Amino acid sequence: MRKILLLLLCFCSIVSFGQKVTSSQNKLAQKSYLQANKYIGDKAYNMAITELKKAVSEDNQFTAAYQQLGDLYRRLGDYPNAVINYKKVLEIDPAFHHLTYFGLGESELNTGDYANALVHFKKYASSTGLSDESKIRTAKYIADGIFSLEAIKKPVSFKPVNMGSGINSTQDEYLPVITADESKIIFTRKSSNNEDFYASVKSQEKWSAAKALSANINTFEFNEGAQCISPDGNYLFFTGCNRPDGLGRCDIYISKWEGSEWSRPFNIGAPVNTPGWESQPSISADGRTLYFVSTRNGGRGGYDLWKSDLMAGGSWSVPVNLGPEINTPYDEHSPFIHPDDQTLYFSSNGWPGLGNKDLFITHKKNPSEQKILWEKPQNLGYPINTFGEESGLSISSSGRLAFFASDKQGGLGGFDIYSFEMPENLRPKPVTYVKGVVFDKTSKQRLDAKIQIINLKTGSFAFDDFTDAVAGEFLATLTPGNSFALNVSKPGYLFYSQNFTPDLKEAIKPYMIEVPLQKIEIGGLVVLNNIFFETNKFDLLPESKTELGQLITFLRENPAVSIEIAGHTDNVGDDKSNQALSESRAKTVYDYLVVNKVPASKLNFKGYGESMPVNDNTTEINRKNNRRTEFKIIKK
Repeated sequence: MRKILLLLLCFCSIVSFGQKVTSSQNKLAQKSYLQANKYIGDKAYNMAITELKKAVSEDNQFTAAYQQLGDLYRRLGDYPNAVINYKKVLEIDPAFHHLTYFGLGESELNTGDYANALVHFKKYASSTGLSDESKIRTAKYIADGIFSLEAIKKPVSFKPVNMGSGINSTQDEYLPVITADESKIIFTRKSSNNEDFYASVKSQEKWSAAKALSANINTFEFNEGAQCISPDGNYLFFTGCNRPDGLGRCDIYISKWEGSEWSRPFNIGAPVNTPGWESQPSISADGRTLYFVSTRNGGRGGYDLWKSDLMAGGSWSVPVNLGPEINTPYDEHSPFIHPDDQTLYFSSNGWPGLGNKDLFITHKKNPSEQKILWEKPQNLGYPINTFGEESGLSISSSGRLAFFASDKQGGLGGFDIYSFEMPENLRPKPVTYVKGVVFDKTSKQRLDAKIQIINLKTGSFAFDDFTDAVAGEFLATLTPGNSFALNVSKPGYLFYSQNFTPDLKEAIKPYMIEVPLQKIEIGGLVVLNNIFFETNKFDLLPESKTELGQLITFLRENPAVSIEIAGHTDNVGDDKSNQALSESRAKTVYDYLVVNKVPASKLNFKGYGESMPVNDNTTEINRKNNRRTEFKIIKK
């Protein structure tokens, strides 16, 4: 119904002006006018404009011709010329048709003339006989005008910086996405009417000359665009249209970085993709929730935002509409879920805004619950938003920098990519990251290893994947205010354990680590950094179950291995108490393993008290390192 309404509002005046005179006494003018109507019927709008210009040049009082010119220019998005012709109608005959006021108001709204737009929308709204749909649309535009006048009075900080010739060119560049460490950017470049992906890498604060992403992804036959990238830069989700393996007009595809090249993309299939239109994917930091735009049945407007979750086995769940908290009877586009997994940016022409499409921010109301609700979207404000179309925003993991494309900033040519500092009140929660390299401790050879990062509070995976097959590297985002266990494993090796508890005050400080994996040998030692006890007690805290589960798995996968579990303390307190505490803690771990079906014959335990510190005990951090639980290989 919404699209039918728009069509009627655009062309109602072309079909009929009620009792108004729609002809000219000038034969040449009338001939051109009639020819223009034929072209309109054939959707040859530019040719119709040519004929209508002839008509008004022959008869400069030909009101109906001016009205049609206004309608056509508005239909084609040429709002300045639409304004000129609608004003000419009102100059000749202010009572010609009430739709003149609607067309003029919409054209003024889309050129930023909000005060006059309000005058003309209110005039149109006072007309008799308006349909309910017309009243709803007009009320929406009036709300836009009122919001815009207030927004302009309270501008937000906005200082866009062109990202330079390494990224931008005389062609169009747009839809930028960036890795969590801000070292790599992927964007769309349009050349000779073909869209392809390009990538640039930052080195010493300078972006390298962008190169085509991969022949496995870019094609001559099809357009590739509307992409997102996982925070580690290893998974690319993108939109492909009219491809032979497509289910609909546009589908979502995925490609994986395989160490030295991108894989051939594959269609993620149903139920995400349909015979309709799916596009503009945005993947959550943990890779388990995909947000996207679709025209499928069950939505609220023309284009809605949806989400689908990755299930066990690798398939995607039936998509769920984000609901009336996000979607309107109009159009929503360009979702971007920040790595904090709580903040969503998107564009919309349904919420009150300054023009065609504006950018909005919203947050999850109840991120800990299964049924996610969203706060009321907030317009990012003027001048981030203008009377033009704003979309395709992405935000750095720190939340400080935003990236977008514009042709209004005077760049290198066409659309260029820019960055700007996001105003603090519009930022997501800052997110840090851990970036590491895994290698053989003895040979230093880079390793392909499994990386698991678990939120110790929820038990859910923040990251569950493998290192880069060639470089042995990995990168994962970490949300401050949580405690995370890192487990790195590879067959034939002892696993590696680490704990990260990023603080909000130090959220932007990343963890850069090296992970030397030891082959399973007698004497091999692993510090279990994610086993926790009550202070001065030997009761296991619930957060310890993740690490203990990893140890149980290791022992089951290596049945010939026997281990000694060792407990250690710092030097606070007397020797006797520390010795007893360390033994009790080691035995608690031993008992847990036995209860979970690990044969007691494979296990020993021993307390070492404060006798074997790894650091001196002069600082709290050092004492914390000395308070530890380890296991050592005693048989293989």
